[in-house]
Amino acid sequence: MKLTKYPAGLALAVTLFFVSAAAAQQAAPAADLDYQTGAVLYMQKAAEYRALCYQAFNIARLRLDTDLDKKNVKKLPKAERKMPRAIIVDIDETVLDNSPAQARGIRTNTPYNSKDWYEWSNKGKAKAIPGVVEFLNYAVSKGVKIFYISNRDDKNEKQITIENLKCVEKRDSKCYGLNDVSAENVMLKTSESGKEARRSIVTAKYRVVMLVGDNLDDFTSAFEKKSVADRFGETDKAKDFWGSKFIVLPNAMYGTWENAIYEYQRLTEAQKAEKRAAALELP
Repeated sequence: MKLTKYPAGLALAVTLFFVSAAAAQQAAPAADLDYQTGAVLYMQKAAEYRALCYQAFNIARLRLDTDLDKKNVKKLPKAERKMPRAIIVDIDETVLDNSPAQARGIRTNTPYNSKDWYEWSNKGKAKAIPGVVEFLNYAVSKGVKIFYISNRDDKNEKQITIENLKCVEKRDSKCYGLNDVSAENVMLKTSESGKEARRSIVTAKYRVVMLVGDNLDDFTSAFEKKSVADRFGETDKAKDFWGSKFIVLPNAMYGTWENAIYEYQRLTEAQKAEKRAAALELP
C-alpha cells in the first residue's frame, strides 16, 4: 500500500487539534443533575405533593367565595366595586406539569436548554397540576376572568400552549381542560421576563382577586433579582397575603430560589454545585 506524505506543519496542526479537543472534553465534564432527582420524584411520586396542590386550590376557592359575597363588595373602595374580577395564574408548575422534561434532563445529564424545552413544550402533552382545572373552571363559572401570565415564548409557544391548556387530559378521544383560554388572556413573554408590565395591563381593567404561582416573581416585582436574604425579608413583609391574595404551589425542581443561590450569575455546572454545597446550613 502506498503511503501519502503530508507536510510536517499540517501533521502537527492535526495532532494539536485532536489534543485540544480531548483536553476540552476533560475540562468540561458532563453535567451532574442528580441533585434534582429528589425534587422531580417528589413531584411525580409523592402523595404529599398532590395534597399540597389540592390544599392550595381549596384555599383559593374559599378565598374566592369570600370575595364573591356581596358583603365583601361593600367594603371595597367605590372605584373597585364595579370592576370585573380576575385571577392571574402562572402556567408552568402552576397549571401545567413539566416534570417529565426535568426527568429527561436528569437521565441524559443535560442542563436546561431552549432546544430541549421547545421540543417538550411543542408536544403539548403536559398534564394538569392536581386541582387546578377544577378551581379555575369554577372561577370562570362565577364570572371571573382568568389571565395566564407566563414566561413561555410568545412567538414560538403561544398556540401550542393554548391548545395544551384546553386539552390537559384525553378521555374517549375527547379533550378536557380549561374553559377560558384564548390569545387574549394567555400573556406570554415578548421581550422582558419581568411580569409586572403584563400584570398592569390586567389591573387597569380588572380587580385582581388573587394571584397563583410557584415562583415569588409570579406575585410582585419586589422579589425580582433579590438575594436569598432579601427574598426572605420580602416574604416576611407580605406574610398576610400568603394564603389570601397570594396562593403558592410547591416547586423544588427549579426556580428563582435556585438562581438566588447562584447570585444570578452565569456559572458552569461545577460552579453551581460548589455554590449549592456552600449554601447548606450545618449544625
